[in-house]
Amino acid sequence: MYTQKKRSGFLNSPEAKEIKLKLQHMVASGVYNTNSSYTANGFQYPDHLMPFVDKHLNYLNANPKLDAKMYLTNLRLMTRIR
Repeated sequence: MYTQKKRSGFLNSPEAKEIKLKLQHMVASGVYNTNSSYTANGFQYPDHLMPFVDKHLNYLNANPKLDAKMYLTNLRLMTRIR
């Protein structure tokens, strides 16, 4: 059975804090499509909406081989409102 490896301590690291600030800036700017996403996790998100910042921090945490800088660059390109 395949188990996904996570970055140990990533969410508490200085890198994650910097990424979180950049994601929050994207949400505040209004230039990007940063709508919340549906999640089945009703315990953590009672309204079943996962915020944009949480979604992408969790994705980076779950995929340790991703280059976070490139991920953010691509995310900006894909979510930019034209």
